[in-house]
Amino acid sequence: MPRQVFRFERPTRFVAGTVGQPGDRTFFLQASDDDGRVVSVALEKSQVQVLAERMDELLDEIATRPGTVVPAAADVDDLEPLTAPVDEEFRVAAMGLAWDGEAQAVVVEAVAATDEPVDEEAILSDAEEGPDALRVTITPGAARSFVARARRVVAAGRPSCPLCSLPLDPTGHVCPRQNGYRR
Repeated sequence: MPRQVFRFERPTRFVAGTVGQPGDRTFFLQASDDDGRVVSVALEKSQVQVLAERMDELLDEIATRPGTVVPAAADVDDLEPLTAPVDEEFRVAAMGLAWDGEAQAVVVEAVAATDEPVDEEAILSDAEEGPDALRVTITPGAARSFVARARRVVAAGRPSCPLCSLPLDPTGHVCPRQNGYRR
C-alpha cells in the first residue's frame, strides 16, 4: 500500500501533549503549520520520555561540533493545550531521530504501527511503500523547547508511591511493598 508521510518543514508548532486526566491520559505528538494544517499522532508516555531524552542527547552532541550553534537549554514557552480537535492520524510504533547538517535542523519521524514489525530501514527513508509517518524538521531552539515541554508533560502525571514507585491514584493504591495494605 502507498505510504502517507505527513511532512512539516519548520512547523509553527511541534509539541507533546495529552488528552484526559492523570491516570487516564492519551499522549500525542502534534505538528501544525501556517496553512492551518494540524496532524496529531498518539503514542505512549514512555515514548515521549525517550524521545525527549534522546533529542536532548543529540543536541548536546551537536553543540560540541565546530560551526554549529545549539542553545544550551530552553524554558517551556508553549504552555497552551493541544490544538483541538485532536484527531489521531495513527498510533506510533517506532520513531527515528536525526541531525540534518545541511539544514542545521533536527529531524523527527514517528512511524505508524502495522500488522508486521516495522523495518528499521523504513524509518527516515523516502520509500513509497511502508507504514504511514509523521516527519518534522525543527530548529535546534525549537527542539530544546520540545524537550522542556515533553519533560513537563510526562512529569504532570500521578505522583509515585515513595515505596514501590507505582503511580498513586487519588484514592490511594495497594502497595506491593506494604504487603497489600492501602496507602
